[in-house]
Amino acid sequence: MTIREYGIQCIKDEAQALLELIPKIDDNFEKAVDLMLNCKGKVIVTGVGKSGHIGAKIAATLASTGTPSFFINPLDVYHGDLGVMTPDDVVVAISNSGTTDELLRFIPMVLHMQIPIIGLTGNSESLLAKYSTCHLNVNVSHEACPLNLAPTSSTTATLAMGDALAIALMEKRNFRPQDFAHFHPGGELGKRLLTTAQDVMRSDDLPMITPEMHLGEAIILVSKGKLGLGVAEKDGEIMGIITDGDIRRAMEKWQAEFFNRTVNDIMTTNPKTVTPETKITEIQNIMHQYKIHSVLVVDKERHLLGVVDSYSCML
Repeated sequence: MTIREYGIQCIKDEAQALLELIPKIDDNFEKAVDLMLNCKGKVIVTGVGKSGHIGAKIAATLASTGTPSFFINPLDVYHGDLGVMTPDDVVVAISNSGTTDELLRFIPMVLHMQIPIIGLTGNSESLLAKYSTCHLNVNVSHEACPLNLAPTSSTTATLAMGDALAIALMEKRNFRPQDFAHFHPGGELGKRLLTTAQDVMRSDDLPMITPEMHLGEAIILVSKGKLGLGVAEKDGEIMGIITDGDIRRAMEKWQAEFFNRTVNDIMTTNPKTVTPETKITEIQNIMHQYKIHSVLVVDKERHLLGVVDSYSCML
């Protein structure tokens, strides 16, 4: 086999392991989701070695999707970290063999505190499976490792089961993009979901015109404004809006008579408006729905505060 073929075979083996996982999602899976959904404390994920690394990722996924969760190394429990656990918690214990000594020494403490245990193992006859409140079988027929020794397919299967739990919990919690943004304020999605019109709108040197203004004069103000539009206002009231497209179409329609026409002849009298608190994602939806490139930001009295264009939304 070539190097490329080795890589392809590894991915095929791990993909097959995931497909074999599907029949193993049974009543215990539903019980595990219910335990975490109704947990009044925290979901504590634990494991040793490679299982620990997978457990840390599962805990991070749960925490970022609305389930209070963190990872703890069972070795640390013996040195004071047991204090973070309460009877209101749920423990997710991961061990492919289900016989990891460091993890099994941790289990009696959990049982003594009457904390439910969700066991993820590849051995349904193991001690960990036996003492788990519910056991999720993540057994694989063989590892992708050519020696069938290095955790490869088994860790992939365990990670996928953890993701399945997290996704099921998201659905049960009706977890939405706004909730995701709350837990990811620094990411691109978080920025778009939390940023408002007030944060990005342009409020200085707006291209203001009047309905009676001749289009020849209005063109100059629209060009200087560099927003591709002009806002028609009279006595502090928004009367309408004209865009570059409106001007081009008017030139084509009226030609030599164009300069005798006024803003009132071509302006849109019901421009789309938003409040300063409107989220950028909602503004993007408005622009997409109405095929426009800008919206006006107004206060409760519909006084103009600023303009948000499509470029402003590119966070």
